Amino acid sequence: MQLTSPVFENGDPLPRKYTCDGQDISPPLAWSDVPAGTKSVALILEDPDAPGGTFTHWVAFNLDAHLNEIKEAIPARPSIDGGGSQGKNDAGRMGYYGPCPPAGKVHHYKFTLIALDSNIDLHPGASKRQVIAAMENHVLATTSLIGTYIRG
Repeated sequence: MQLTSPVFENGDPLPRKYTCDGQDISPPLAWSDVPAGTKSVALILEDPDAPGGTFTHWVAFNLDAHLNEIKEAIPARPSIDGGGSQGKNDAGRMGYYGPCPPAGKVHHYKFTLIALDSNIDLHPGASKRQVIAAMENHVLATTSLIGTYIRG
């Protein structure tokens, strides 16, 4: 399974547009080679370099297994067009919360895509912890894409 974005390469900086210094909208993402038997896909965005420990910027789950991309600027609401739900990020908000690190240090933003053999039995607004617990014993494959960001 492979996760890519048309706006940044793995390990490269995220364009400012997708951060709190820009429009703070979610970037477009695409994936391929999802394993046979996949019933849904989940997406988690984390910053492991956050001062207080890993910060979750985005949780999406029950994305339709037939999807192979999500468009830019997914609205911050419970449902995702085309099928799927959004959870709450560590800022306590629904949907995507763009990179907004303290100035001076490069932060790495890890987008993790998870193929599952079932849907997750959770309501929109679930936390990352709840989504991870619900995925247990249902993961078929995972892949990730890392973008970086530094504030001057």
